[in-house]
Amino acid sequence: MHRLQAYREMRARVSQKAFNWLASINSSRCIHSLPFATVNVEEISASQPAEVHNLVQGKWTGSSNWNTILDPLNGESFIKVAEIDETGIQPFVESLSKCPKHGLHNPFKEPERYLMLGDVSVNAAHMLSQPKVFDFFTRLIQRVSPKSYQQALGEVFVTRKFLENFCGDQVRFLARSFAVPGNHLGQQSHGFRWPYGPVTIITPFNFPLEIPLLQLMGALYMGNKPVLKVDSKVSIVMEQMLRLLHDCGLPVEDVDFINADGKTMNKLLLEANPRMTLFTGSSRVADKLAVDLKGRIKLEDAGFDWKILGPDVKEVDYIAWVCDQDAYACSGQKCSAQSMLFMHENWSKSSLLRQMNDLAARRKLEDLTVGPVLTVTTEAMLEHMNKLLQIPGSKLLFGGKALENHSIPPIYGAIKPTAVFVPLEEILKDSNYELVTRELFGPFQVVTEYKDNQLPMVLDALERMHAHLTAAVVSNDQLFLQARLAEVIGKSVNGTTYAGLRARTTGAPQNHWFGPAGDPRGAGIGTPEAIKLVWSCHREIIYDFGPLPQKWETPAST
Repeated sequence: MHRLQAYREMRARVSQKAFNWLASINSSRCIHSLPFATVNVEEISASQPAEVHNLVQGKWTGSSNWNTILDPLNGESFIKVAEIDETGIQPFVESLSKCPKHGLHNPFKEPERYLMLGDVSVNAAHMLSQPKVFDFFTRLIQRVSPKSYQQALGEVFVTRKFLENFCGDQVRFLARSFAVPGNHLGQQSHGFRWPYGPVTIITPFNFPLEIPLLQLMGALYMGNKPVLKVDSKVSIVMEQMLRLLHDCGLPVEDVDFINADGKTMNKLLLEANPRMTLFTGSSRVADKLAVDLKGRIKLEDAGFDWKILGPDVKEVDYIAWVCDQDAYACSGQKCSAQSMLFMHENWSKSSLLRQMNDLAARRKLEDLTVGPVLTVTTEAMLEHMNKLLQIPGSKLLFGGKALENHSIPPIYGAIKPTAVFVPLEEILKDSNYELVTRELFGPFQVVTEYKDNQLPMVLDALERMHAHLTAAVVSNDQLFLQARLAEVIGKSVNGTTYAGLRARTTGAPQNHWFGPAGDPRGAGIGTPEAIKLVWSCHREIIYDFGPLPQKWETPAST
């Protein structure tokens, strides 16, 4: 009974916070501020820099080491991040060590927490439905990871829909168990989803809200205690989101939040020894962590994502627009961005490439439909392009120049949306393949062409790729779909593959699995299947109560 009473009191506190928030919507002070927010998006500048703090053992803390973040649009020092160095990790190590292997909750321990987290999701989804809050996070994302308002808005929208999906009882449904009859009366086996306990989450810059929030909530739903690290360039977004979640009833001790460089975070991982780590980022770092952590890791790493256009040339305007969105939205800084386009020779005779050129030319820095590239410099991108243009038969289709008349700092990249054509025969050569299939995390794609009898060559190119995140097969031709689509899908492994006339490589909504395939370390995001795969393991409990057979006697030794 004491657990039930504690839960009722907890729900009352959560409901009161939600009521207070709703009341504050109408108060005059909310004209200028939000109850949870510690920053004003429009005022963040060199003269009024924002500060990002750490959260450990339920307390927000600063640091003696403040890292200055440059505004990606003008180079001003506009955010100060309290970064923890190697001497300051002990409170985080101690916090993780306090969480047992069986987690903060599980089907046999404090099941009220499943309901509490469902209520947190209700309240957080409601807050994100408020226009002022929705706009706050959209604009904050734009400040640190410049993308168009529509792209940033889409990230907040998906986050809100995810929270709506896991309201109320949906959290405990994630822990649904099953039973199998035993061999005799009184015996029955039960399968349960079990948390790992202390875990860590490491996420990149390109989706400052969606990726960390979806993975964080998944970890919490299943009963884990996470330490969250987001790329310092954008960590202000999740710092503000955590403050919102606390206002929605999330206990402040449930999540630790750390700002640190890679070396410090690596030391924390080795000393804290988390039971599981989710890493989203580069393949190089992912492979190192897999070794350091002895395989206790799930990855959503690099994606060199491809699209195949079938022989039926239809809806050219639409296909060109989707290709433009897939390759150049968010300045190509999506792990699902279209990196290589295989077009049937029929498309070469259409207006596709001209229309792709025209659409790319519409993109401009003023509305952030093209903008700073935060991990690759202008020089590095143009150097890669020039190496591709040395391949026989290759040519520049469009772009290939640096952006002009801007104040983007030189540590970032700034080029026009670019496409380079490379002949299929040249791509497959051992001397070229690694260069052509290098993922360039910016507004850049490789285009090639194939004939009907060259589809096996395309499949060979796909087989040799090492990153298998998203893919698209674009066709509504029935003969192609029946004879070839099954062959393409059957001989490829990309974890999120779209097929049909409206196929794309990007978009990652909350309603389907998004993640790589072909790697036992592969992580998913957003769906019940992804949450259970990444943030829980299987535990079998076999009940065997008897009775013993009548006149049972001790058998002979075996």
